[in-house]
Amino acid sequence: MAENIDALVQEKNDLVNKMLDMQKKFVEYEHQHGVSGKDYYAPESGSELDGYRQEYAEIADRVVNLAHQIKGSHRD
Repeated sequence: MAENIDALVQEKNDLVNKMLDMQKKFVEYEHQHGVSGKDYYAPESGSELDGYRQEYAEIADRVVNLAHQIKGSHRD
């Protein structure tokens, strides 16, 4: 069981690092180009922000689920 927990912890850590990298790239993009609400919530297809919110939200959701698995708790 410890091996399974170790794998879950590693996956969670990897995903958190990916989220941090995504945030860093977003801030760099924002400083260079500016980001309006439209750019963030409804980006043009093919733009650098296209899919960002959805991907980030999916990763964040997985991190929360992993944290619950690691602690043995349930998400309501």
